[in-house]
Amino acid sequence: MGDTAENGTAAQHGDGRRAGAEPGPGPGPGADGEPARGAERERDRKPLRERRIAACRSAPRVLARPGFLGTLRERLALLDAAAGVYDLDESADLYGDGVVGALEERVAGLLGTEAAAFFPTGTMAQQVALRCWAGRTGSPVVALHGLSHPEVHERNAFSRVSGLRPVRVTGEPRMPTAAEVRDFEEPFGALMLELPLRDAGFVLPAWEELTGVVDAARERDAVVHFDGARLWECTVHFGRPLEEIAALADSVYVSFYKSLDGFGGAALAGPATLVDEAKAWRHRYGGNVFQQFPTALSALIGLERELPRLPEYVTHARVVAAALREGLAGAGVPWARVHPEVPHTHDFQVWLPYEAGVLAEAAVRAAEETGTALFANAWDAKGPGLALTEVYVRAAGLEWTAADVRAAAADFVRRLPEAEARKPA
Repeated sequence: MGDTAENGTAAQHGDGRRAGAEPGPGPGPGADGEPARGAERERDRKPLRERRIAACRSAPRVLARPGFLGTLRERLALLDAAAGVYDLDESADLYGDGVVGALEERVAGLLGTEAAAFFPTGTMAQQVALRCWAGRTGSPVVALHGLSHPEVHERNAFSRVSGLRPVRVTGEPRMPTAAEVRDFEEPFGALMLELPLRDAGFVLPAWEELTGVVDAARERDAVVHFDGARLWECTVHFGRPLEEIAALADSVYVSFYKSLDGFGGAALAGPATLVDEAKAWRHRYGGNVFQQFPTALSALIGLERELPRLPEYVTHARVVAAALREGLAGAGVPWARVHPEVPHTHDFQVWLPYEAGVLAEAAVRAAEETGTALFANAWDAKGPGLALTEVYVRAAGLEWTAADVRAAAADFVRRLPEAEARKPA
């Protein structure tokens, strides 16, 4: 995915307000109700998104504490570790040299590619990559999934800005199959695969399925580009190292903030000739920024600190997902889904049969009143009486036992009005 910054997180969504649901105050716990009602009226005057962010920032117990929700002071404190990843007595970078160049070399080494180029955003990196491939293949057509990030979150940037023509191989909430790629009715010059496919539930294919899809594209003389914004955490599911996964593609984009907790930024990795051309287009697109050392340093810190821990997060996310499923069922929710049932990465979806606004209010109240934020992200309406949220598991989540998750799920369900439950047909 590109760089719509974690748009399922507290930073972006509106907690059910899309569906027109603006929950009102509930009953107060005071003896006569009046003091509590007054406090709740004051609380409910704040936008739900604002309350959610504040509650999740202050909650002692969360499953993930994304750095981008921190204060400026907290974010700057990340650079206290910079001396451990780069020589701070060297000159600052100018237009991509110095520490930026060191970051590019590190990424190329991790992914096993000839070279890599730093970009300020993934949106820019992927447009440039596919524009370069279009020049080589002679085709501006990019085959991709209908739920891929450029199709859903980037305002038609491929076609409006870069002269590319995206075509959708499938819109099903799963990865494309080899047969769909092989039998697609239109010619295309490049196949873009998002690994994992975030809007379908952070899903990944089996290794054999992925290699089959790549082979099908090659049979059509198409190049393969990986939208690997979250590629870093795919090694557990595939049972393969990063360089083996990246080797399947002709080019790969990776993000530095989604899982590595950097300030931002991205890299495009691939053959040296492609990367050289990409750097020229980066300049044309306005991405050759004068100095980017804070972002580059934060990325190097993320590669040092977070990258080695991602497998641990993925493993524990599976514990959290199983406990959530058990806790929701034990609390009497008429229907619930954790998707995927066994998470492919350390992120997954939870679907519940309630209006989005009702779930959002219950989640925020639980965080405000107990200091435990089980559901820290927005709830999106997916139909009448049906909504989903994304659950992330990071370092903070490792402190949760399965029993902790079940207890938090039961407390959350107690805050849901029974009349709101709707079991999907």
